[in-house]
Parts: sequence; C-alpha cells; structure tokens
Amino acid sequence: MPRATEPRPLTKTEARRIWLQAQRLDTSEPFGAGPQAVAAAVDHLGYVQIDTIHVIERCHHHILYSRIPGYARADLRQAQSVDKSVFEYWTHALSYVPAKDFHYFVPAMREHRREGHRWFASVKPEDTRKVMRLLRREGALTIRDIEDDVLTEKEHLWQSRKPSKRALQLAFYTGEVTISERTGMLKTYELMTRHFGWDKPPKPARSAEITAYLLDRALRSQGVVSLDSICHLDAPSKAAVRRLIEARVRRKELMPIAIEGAGKQEHWARPEVLEAGPPTDADDGPVHILSPFDPLVIQRKRTELFFDYGHRFEAYVPKEKRLFGYFALPVLVGQDIVAAIDLKTDRQNKKLLMQKWSWVGKGAARASRKDYKRRIEEELDRFERFQLAE
Repeated sequence: MPRATEPRPLTKTEARRIWLQAQRLDTSEPFGAGPQAVAAAVDHLGYVQIDTIHVIERCHHHILYSRIPGYARADLRQAQSVDKSVFEYWTHALSYVPAKDFHYFVPAMREHRREGHRWFASVKPEDTRKVMRLLRREGALTIRDIEDDVLTEKEHLWQSRKPSKRALQLAFYTGEVTISERTGMLKTYELMTRHFGWDKPPKPARSAEITAYLLDRALRSQGVVSLDSICHLDAPSKAAVRRLIEARVRRKELMPIAIEGAGKQEHWARPEVLEAGPPTDADDGPVHILSPFDPLVIQRKRTELFFDYGHRFEAYVPKEKRLFGYFALPVLVGQDIVAAIDLKTDRQNKKLLMQKWSWVGKGAARASRKDYKRRIEEELDRFERFQLAE
C-alpha cells in the first residue's frame, strides 16, 4: 500500500496496553453484571466463541467470566432465550453474536440456502422437509425429540448419525432456524422468525456495509489491527477491507502503525486510541486466567507478537510432546502473560485440579515468581468457585 503518512512507531508495551484496553481486560468490571452485561460484552467484542470441550467450563462461559466477575451461566441463557439480545451463528467459528448485527449475516445465510453448505451436502430434501414440518407443527425441539430416524454412517468423525440432526444444522446455516436455547451443549432449535417474532428476517446488509462492519468490529475490540486480525480465517474479505483502510488513512481516520518486532506486517489504529494513557506499572491490573479460545489468545501469531508468548493448544498433541499440558490456560497479570497452567475440573469431588504450572515470559524470572504466585493463587480460588457453581 502506498503510504502518504509515515507509520507511527509503537512499542510492544504500548501495543499491549491498547489491546488490553480494547478487550476490557485492564479493569475489573467493565460491563457491569447480569444478562445486560452479557449483551454488552458480546456487543463490544463482536462475538464470543462457542466450544464443546469441557475439561474446565466451556469457553463461551469462560470468556464472559473473564470480563464479568459476577457472571452466572443463567445470564447467558437469559440473553439468548428470553431477552434475545444475542444469537448463534458462524464467525470464524460457531459464536454468540449481537442480535442487532443479524443483518450482516443474512447474505451468508442466503448463499447457503442458494448453493448449499459443503459440510451438509449429504442432507436429503426429505429430511429437511421433515424437520421443518415438525418445527412448524410442534414448536421448538431438540434432536432428542426426534425418535424415528434411521441412523446412517458418519462421513467424518464429528458428524451425527441422525439425518434429522444434519438437516437441522443445515437449516441453521441457511437461517431458517436458530438455536433458541442450550442446556449444556444440547441445542433447542426454533424457527428463526418465530423466535424473534418477525414476519420476515431483516434485509441483508450490502457488501460495503459488511466490509465496514468487519473493520469497525476489529478496531473496537482490538485497538490496533492488521489485515490478518480483522479477517481472521476470512481471507476472501481482505481485498475489500484493505481498500477501505486505504480510504480511511487518506481521510486521516486511521493511522499506519509500526509495531516493534512486526517486520513488514502492517497495522493501523484510530488516532484517538494512540493518545498516551496514564503511566502504570505493567504488573498493575487484574489477574485473568484466560481460555485458550479467548479473543486475546485465539489468534496465536498476534498474541506472540504482542506478548512474546506462543500459546500451544495441546489437547490433540501426544502426551509425550506436550510442553504446557492438555488444556493449558494462559495467565495474564496486569499487562503480561506470565504463566500457563493446565487445569481440570473434578466435578464429582468438587475440586479444581492443578495438572501442571509453567512459568513463561516475565514469570520465568525467579525473582518475580513469589508475588505472581500469590496473586495467581488468589485468582485460582475465585476461578474454582466459578467452575464448581451450578
């Protein structure tokens, strides 16, 4: 990109401060409490990833807990099923998304309806007709409510043997049904229009509006952005996003940034976020035991650039090759990731088990460990109460 403006240098410390502030991890209670806090957190972050792994609490609850100290699982249920302020759809993964952003996802739904979905190419029209007929006639249902399926062979490991489940999943991607409630990972499906009380879904956003949405979402939740961070696992959107960035740079709405150690990778930020905040000690601020799917960690290369910490998700790595453990969680103290701790919830005996503790980054210096350990153990007590709460 031709640069009319020389990039502003940014140290890693400055970049971390801006990103942590954008993620609302630099303060203890940024969104308040209750279902309204859930809606506000999802709205600010843009999406909260959903995952099935249950070694500790599933990541959608964990991500919200990291930003809502008094978070209760019932708050997410209220937001999804009663207030209907959030809904589930695909971003870079299955996620909770603000309901007010629904129109940005309508084009993808229409594309799946028109062209099908590569994951569900084997769904037969009669199976779709069956589940839609049941929904219209009997109301919301789970896959357990459908008992007359003739089981089929799986085409891949994670696929259901029930044709009705695959048909419901396809109807989810086409926008005909939504997930109106979750009990654990058991989904309740409902007609989209009936769940939201619509005669018909909102009009689809235009292509230019979707591009602006992707850029603005990243600027809000990341502070300093790159093409990779804006379009995480969405390479087809990069060309349009780059053109919009160029236009905003020309209008001086964005400023090019040169982050220490980033090499040729380009970054940008709004000029106002670059205003220096009050000087603080890097160790000041809350302690967060983060999910490996947290927005601060999920883009591994970005996390390594900003924090000099390369997180490894080792659940699928042979035991003898693991460095941090099966389900290691990065620990943020103030502005630094100082440890990775492998935890497991023993729900039967109501204990949080420490599998392995690894010092990383600043925590690797022996002189720093005593204070870090004390603060992390205090947070572990609170984290255990969250894990074991009903």
